[in-house]
Amino acid sequence: MPGTNLTRDEAVARAAVVAVDHYDVALDLTTSEETFRTTTTVTFTSAQVGESTFVDLIAPSVEAITLNGESLDPATHFDGVRITLPSLAEHNTLTVDATAAYMNTGEGLHRFVDPVDDEVYLYSQFEVADCRRMFTVFEQPDLKATYAFTITAPSHWEVVSNSPTPEPSPVRDGVARWEFAATQRMSCYITALVAGPYAVVRDEVQTRKGAVPLGIFCRKSMLEHLDADNIFDCTKRGFTFFENEFDCEYPFEKYDTLFTPEYNMGAMENAGAVTVNETYVFRAKVTEAIVERRALTLLHELAHMWFGDLVTMKWWNDLWLNESFAEWASTTCQAEATEWESAWTTFGISEKAWAYRQDQLSSTHPIVAPIRDLEDVEVNFDGITYAKGASVLKQLVAYVGREPFVAGLRAYFAKHAWGNTTLQDLLGELETTSGRDLGTWSKLWLETAGVNTLRPVVEVDDRGLISSATIEQTGAEGYATLRPHRLAVGLYSVQEQADGPVLVRTDRLELDVDGASTAVPELVGRPVPDLLLVNDEDLAYAKIRLDERSLATALAHPRGFQDSLPRALVLGAAWDMTRDAEMSARAFIDLVLASLPGETNSTMLRTVLAQLQSAARLYVAPDHRDAALTTVTAGLRALTEAAEPASDAQLQLLTAYAAVQRGGADADFLRGLLDGTGSLEGLAVDTEMRWMLLTALAAVGSATEEEIAAEQARDNTSTGRERAARALAARPTAKVKAQAWHDGVEDASLPNSVVEATGLGFTQALDTELLRPYVERYHDALLDIWESRTHAIAESILVTYYPTVLADQGLLDASQAWLDSHPDAPAGLVRLVAENRDGVARALQAQSRDADA
Repeated sequence: MPGTNLTRDEAVARAAVVAVDHYDVALDLTTSEETFRTTTTVTFTSAQVGESTFVDLIAPSVEAITLNGESLDPATHFDGVRITLPSLAEHNTLTVDATAAYMNTGEGLHRFVDPVDDEVYLYSQFEVADCRRMFTVFEQPDLKATYAFTITAPSHWEVVSNSPTPEPSPVRDGVARWEFAATQRMSCYITALVAGPYAVVRDEVQTRKGAVPLGIFCRKSMLEHLDADNIFDCTKRGFTFFENEFDCEYPFEKYDTLFTPEYNMGAMENAGAVTVNETYVFRAKVTEAIVERRALTLLHELAHMWFGDLVTMKWWNDLWLNESFAEWASTTCQAEATEWESAWTTFGISEKAWAYRQDQLSSTHPIVAPIRDLEDVEVNFDGITYAKGASVLKQLVAYVGREPFVAGLRAYFAKHAWGNTTLQDLLGELETTSGRDLGTWSKLWLETAGVNTLRPVVEVDDRGLISSATIEQTGAEGYATLRPHRLAVGLYSVQEQADGPVLVRTDRLELDVDGASTAVPELVGRPVPDLLLVNDEDLAYAKIRLDERSLATALAHPRGFQDSLPRALVLGAAWDMTRDAEMSARAFIDLVLASLPGETNSTMLRTVLAQLQSAARLYVAPDHRDAALTTVTAGLRALTEAAEPASDAQLQLLTAYAAVQRGGADADFLRGLLDGTGSLEGLAVDTEMRWMLLTALAAVGSATEEEIAAEQARDNTSTGRERAARALAARPTAKVKAQAWHDGVEDASLPNSVVEATGLGFTQALDTELLRPYVERYHDALLDIWESRTHAIAESILVTYYPTVLADQGLLDASQAWLDSHPDAPAGLVRLVAENRDGVARALQAQSRDADA
């Protein structure tokens, strides 16, 4: 919508004029099923008397605008997005009475009807700039204010906001009003409203300020699946850790965790009222990786109460710091205060892999990204903002020392509580406490883009001793930056043990690597190890390579490492080599299949199984693809049947096998598990397992529409609706794909979660030629999708409906042609199309390498 894209220049200019004091927001949620009444009174001052400005509101209509007692005509002052405010006084009072719309996109005030009991559930999602869909607001993070919400709603509802929930007062039969006390001074994007007949479990946590009330909320129909004790335990551990680490008491009056349906993200750090994706209420068996991820998510949002909510970035160019800090802090807390002691290993396996992938796209950007406007923000919730930033913060902690780093944080919170800051405010405190000049560090790590590659170069004399050893560093393609790295080098030898040969680390060197070539004199004169692992323990942010001897050792002993981290590093190096067309995809497949037996690290399994599927589908040369998929399918089935009964590995291997099988005897095996005529010892064929099996069968034409409908009737929930949408769209016929295209792309009525599920099924094509007609249709529809849908829906369509599985020159040419012919298209749209294109270009390079193998 024109006018929604606030620019940084506009925000700076408005902040120079306006200082906001307080909002009174009254919402009537009983007016209709499509809209609600929103009345906002905001008091603010102006530094420039007589100046004009604007306030934000996205709403179907405005009934009245009153500024300092004078009525302004909505027809001339409201354009659907902004309200112009002329002739400001020094002290101003603005009241806007409007009709706002409920959303079904996971933005603004989202309205959901539970198919189980037809109850209505609402939740707000305001980051980046969607509180303007619920009330009138100066929508930018540095115009902090206090907020008092008054909510009129059905009397049987729970109503939750940032302040503690007051006792409601009756309005009329079945309707009540909640008048919340004013909040502390905060940014508008972390205000919140969650309302509906939510079930709630309550507790409290002892903090420095005394007992703080805790609440966990979920839909009534999900309560039987809520493991509240585990969530409370994780939360309480986080409170203790963060208060001690930051030497700062929890800043708010209560802390609620609210699991909400049809959610676009993992969670959101609303002050004292954190909303979390409802998929983290486990209604069936899930992998340990997901359980661990939930704990990280809970701690991530709790960390934001200090870094983000108490102290907030001035503008969105420091979004990275907000998110990266929460990633670093939550992982540190998880490793030091919970059962997940190997959290940094998980971070290296999963999060850094995400960062490396993002950092090699054409859209890569410095960690401190230039944020010109809100569209720039929306596309920068990426692997660089989160994972690369957190990796670099971890390095910064090592660089300045943990104690000086924590001391700097404590000074930062004490000095800037309830205010807005920039990166320089934090770096200044860290320089003071550590005595280090961080200017050069910041330029090299935060202000440049791309990931470096580190490669060992070892020469061996005729006695088998190392005569020279260096670590060569190269910059990313298109970037000349070489960075300093503090890292470890591990020396491993093959040793025979009772269970067979293993790789044992015989020594470890820690050193600084800088520049194009760094000598490692400590290695000279030593016997050449069987495997030399650069960046052992995963201290540095860089891609690594193996020398020829080390790679041969890794290929010969795929299960040789006794610990998961070095195994993950070697597999990660092999994956990078495959993506960079230095190793054939089929060789990578062989390595992974040989590495999987006995693997118990859940995140490791999750990561490499996803890479295995991508390699087989996208990176193997077309002439070899059928044979490679046959190898992968057979290998995964054998591993599934050999896995420990009821284990995490069994669940993950079966899921991966079901995703790659292509029918026939494999479909018969899956059908037996689904209908009970076959079995797999220890396998729980629960609700989610049934959907996984049925969707796999549907994708190969072995499940009917009627069967999917019957399963949805059996699972008459919102999740069942999403699962059914994906299964229906996965069926391998042209008619099905046409319907899925219409439902997700052309029909704007579907909620966000169903659009995504339909898109995922649409591109789940056994015969990829079914998607050929959509190459042109996809590109023809891009501008209309971007202009007519909200950002969340548009991004979902652009990502899930892109026919990546074709992975051929025709698709690459079509995307490049669109980019070439639309130089003035919105930057966010161009970025998403370019990232899709980049994936195809990389696949073609890998295919070329595989064809030569």
